[in-house]
Amino acid sequence: MEPELELENASAPIKTVTSDQVLQAALKLFAEKGYFNTSLPEIREALGASSANAITQHFKTKQAIALALRESILDSLSISIDDIRRRNRKSSEQLREIVDLLFRLTDDAPDVIKFLLFMDAKEFLPEAPALMDTPAFNKIKRILQNGISENEIRPLDPMLIYCYFFGIVQTSLQQVLLKNLPKSADSYESQVWLAAWSSIVKK
Repeated sequence: MEPELELENASAPIKTVTSDQVLQAALKLFAEKGYFNTSLPEIREALGASSANAITQHFKTKQAIALALRESILDSLSISIDDIRRRNRKSSEQLREIVDLLFRLTDDAPDVIKFLLFMDAKEFLPEAPALMDTPAFNKIKRILQNGISENEIRPLDPMLIYCYFFGIVQTSLQQVLLKNLPKSADSYESQVWLAAWSSIVKK
């Protein structure tokens, strides 16, 4: 019986993984340990794959994984912002929904927020565009510019307005992720929105 068992194990199929599974495993490890403290073998182990080819058939390097992950998250964010802009005319309404999206992601997909907002991509993706130069964040800046033009928002430099508004939002999300704010992000959303909006609204 033993030789038969050995033969059966030897013929067992090698586990295959998809590119999305690689990205999800890498995201979790990047968020937990940081980019530089995560290795390709650790990603492979998290996938339960025995062959290095399980990853390299999709991505040749860890940097390629990080780049694909960042682009995927930013593409999804950009699509969500387009939907928000179609549903709402006023800048205040659009910003309110963007804040709601970020707070929901912090509760439901915290690794995404950690990777996107609180890891310095320039350290490991030096050729990638800065966050503020990506399509998603250019759309946010246009929302702020439109708010200024329509007299909803104070007539200041849009980048300064961004710092006022999203500085409050991002700091609050960071404190939730660090557990310095002990409740869910949703518990603080209304208060954070009021503080952020009050910092830029035209009185």
